[in-house]
Amino acid sequence: MNIIDSLNWRYATKKFDPEKYVSNEKLEILKETFTLTPTSYGLQPIKLVVVSNKELQKELVPHSFNQEQVAQASHVLVICIENTIDEAYIRAHFENEKTIRGTSDDIIDSFRAFLIDSFSSKKEIEIKEWATKQAYITLGNLLTVCALEKIDSCPMEGFLPEKYDELLGLKNKGLSSVLALPIGYRAEGDMFSKFKKVRKSVETNVITL
Repeated sequence: MNIIDSLNWRYATKKFDPEKYVSNEKLEILKETFTLTPTSYGLQPIKLVVVSNKELQKELVPHSFNQEQVAQASHVLVICIENTIDEAYIRAHFENEKTIRGTSDDIIDSFRAFLIDSFSSKKEIEIKEWATKQAYITLGNLLTVCALEKIDSCPMEGFLPEKYDELLGLKNKGLSSVLALPIGYRAEGDMFSKFKKVRKSVETNVITL
């Protein structure tokens, strides 16, 4: 399949086959996809939590507005944001760049100082909103790669983040959940897999200037 065929093939899966599992090989592809997704300033204020514990998945269902896909799925990918983006976080980012690229302080000093100054003047809610936007970029990338790899998925905003944070122990990790993505393989009985996509036409939806 080409990429357009793959995107037509994908849909928000309503019922997963609980007997089918995403292989470790394909899971590694998704982890790499998450890590390689571009983020603002390259700061990667996000982390991915991969849930494969079936009992834990069942516990998440009541906090997902009873969406059974969370329990049925092979895995649930939970996209989280870092709770603290401060000077130490920014400095650690540039230390990583120095290690990987061998970049000297002379080159990065001004940009590092700019980011430290910029983020120190932002309100906590502003940083959270900025980080959340990066999570959505990552979700889009994961959805596309899932389609290319023939992995079914169902993007979810509909859950209670504070309950996810509690059950997954995210607060102790300095994280807050913002998006969930159950992945696996569609059940044969999911009638939604047969529906045609309802989209505006390209002509209606794209403006060329």
